[in-house]
Amino acid sequence: MKSPSDISRHDESCAVSQRQPGRAGLWRRLVSRRSLGVMVGLSVPVLGLGVAACGGTSSSAATTSASTTTTQASAATGSTGSGGGSNARSTNAAGGSVGKVTGVSASGFTVSTPTGEKVTVKKSSSTVYDKGTKKSVASAVTEGKTVLVLGKVDSTTITASQVIVGPAINLSKASANVIAFKSPNQSESKTAGQIPASYKQGTGTIVSGTAATKATEAALTSYAGGVVDRVVRLSNGEYEVHNVGVNWPHHIFVTSDYKVVGAND
Repeated sequence: MKSPSDISRHDESCAVSQRQPGRAGLWRRLVSRRSLGVMVGLSVPVLGLGVAACGGTSSSAATTSASTTTTQASAATGSTGSGGGSNARSTNAAGGSVGKVTGVSASGFTVSTPTGEKVTVKKSSSTVYDKGTKKSVASAVTEGKTVLVLGKVDSTTITASQVIVGPAINLSKASANVIAFKSPNQSESKTAGQIPASYKQGTGTIVSGTAATKATEAALTSYAGGVVDRVVRLSNGEYEVHNVGVNWPHHIFVTSDYKVVGAND
């Protein structure tokens, strides 16, 4: 065990080495080259201990600092902005979109929604065509026509089960309720109408068939501009229609008798 005098001399030595670097330099010049080479090899680990003993930064503190930096970096890269998941697209769920035909081909046609979303429509031998309230044929779909497309949605592609040419939707009025993407995009956060009291995002059961078709048509009649990529039946029997491709709304709420009652982000 070191005596108090040893400790005192050690502290003085540290203080001198910190305050008087000139003397340390003079001592080094007096050492032979061979001895200096040996000393350099030994001084590296000793230096770390000496710095710690003289009140320098310890290796554990450096490790803690590095760990904190890594944690902060991970948190930054892993952060998710508000509404990050609200515009996530489903794959092959029932939905649809409404807009004007911009091009026609043998395999289908393209549509531009009122907010500028580009939609590719694929037709099949089972696709049903209507013009207003009457049955129609594929040739009724021509450039410039307004169409409501219903079917299986995969991102911005719809495999159509039904195409309604000239639907009873006032595009100007319905699109006025929608906020398109802006550049730079700023997520909108607001609520319109009535939201089911028990609603919690991510709950419910995805539906298809008549329920999905009617809920989608109702939602697009009030909020035209995006693409409905799924319809979810909630626990109270109402529907949440998920709308993507626009800034707002992402969730449109429709009653069990297919009336739109509210919307939010």
